[in-house]
Amino acid sequence: MPHMNNHRVVGQIVDCGILAIVRANSSEQALQVADACFEGGVTALEITFTTPGASDVIRCLRTRYGPKQMVIGAGTVLDAETARIAILSGAEFVVAPSVSSDTARLCNRYQIPYLPGASSVKEVIEAMELGAAIVKVFPAEVLGPVFIKAVHAPLPQAPLMPTGGVNLENAKGWIEAGSVALGVGGNLTRAGTAGDFASVTTFARELIKTVQNARKSGSNS
Repeated sequence: MPHMNNHRVVGQIVDCGILAIVRANSSEQALQVADACFEGGVTALEITFTTPGASDVIRCLRTRYGPKQMVIGAGTVLDAETARIAILSGAEFVVAPSVSSDTARLCNRYQIPYLPGASSVKEVIEAMELGAAIVKVFPAEVLGPVFIKAVHAPLPQAPLMPTGGVNLENAKGWIEAGSVALGVGGNLTRAGTAGDFASVTTFARELIKTVQNARKSGSNS
């Protein structure tokens, strides 16, 4: 049943607490960064369509990792056409920088979770009305954790995930503000684009630990 699959994919992103966003200069580099993230405990990964050969990378990772090991999605999906290519390549979820009703409809048609970006209350509501599985708060470094708290006052049910500028220093604050997960790109993967994959693994491990600790202290308070 595809709908159950939908829940599983979203559940895995939330359980992990980190959605690793891989933007690389080549397919090979993207695969190496993805492996380094997996080594660090990441079980949810987004390959951006700005990466050369993104479709092939998604296909390859789906073959390499079983769904329980890692859920693989497509990022920077600006239109329904790209979303369809991503889904045919094996993408299990679709991420976009902003809301597109055409893309939302296509994802709903194939029961693929859609994670569009929003930077205002109006956009968050629009995303939720279009059936967004998680709403990506973007650009997070401009909006800050206070945005999550502000949105949750009228919309406590909104599943929000900040993306942009999330790092080890501010991860705890984002979780405490009520984020369901954190989208982490450059801060996590930058070392990998310079060939230092061990640092990616270490950073991933520390990020996940930070999220888990923040959730524990939140549930205790």
